[in-house]
Amino acid sequence: MKRIKFFILVMVFAITSSFIVTAQKADFNGTWKIDRTKSTLPEYTPVLTKIEIRINSDSLLTERYYDTGDGQEYPFTENLTLDGKEYNITIYEMPRKTKASWSEQDGFLTVESTITISGDSGPTEFISKESWKIDKTNNTFTISFKNKMSGNDSEGAFILNKVVPNK
Repeated sequence: MKRIKFFILVMVFAITSSFIVTAQKADFNGTWKIDRTKSTLPEYTPVLTKIEIRINSDSLLTERYYDTGDGQEYPFTENLTLDGKEYNITIYEMPRKTKASWSEQDGFLTVESTITISGDSGPTEFISKESWKIDKTNNTFTISFKNKMSGNDSEGAFILNKVVPNK
């Protein structure tokens, strides 16, 4: 009888430990650069070439770098919380509303944003929903995205590799 109780106790401990380990949030911290050969890039959309990420507790700080397609790259910094609260910044005179949240069930981070672009025919919204996921086996970071602008939808994925600092 003691063996059965001991075995059950060990099993409960093992199951609980595995849930705790799998429920831990992924480590996105660091600098990540795009792997264009593995990424699925839509046409007519700026390409994320690099992202620097710092997560502390419930705070997400990013510095994103985008290639505009004309050989120029533009960065912008964003500081969010991970509780789904919306934050506003302005990128080159374009308002951007963003919110981020953890998906404990799926084990990824979701970042949703809306950028208002002023054009010849009035303001247009560029809506993006990103799902961030780390692949520890391949040491890659995937940002899967779905974008919508003027009734046109596009989706793809930025596959990024971690930049190892020089020693």
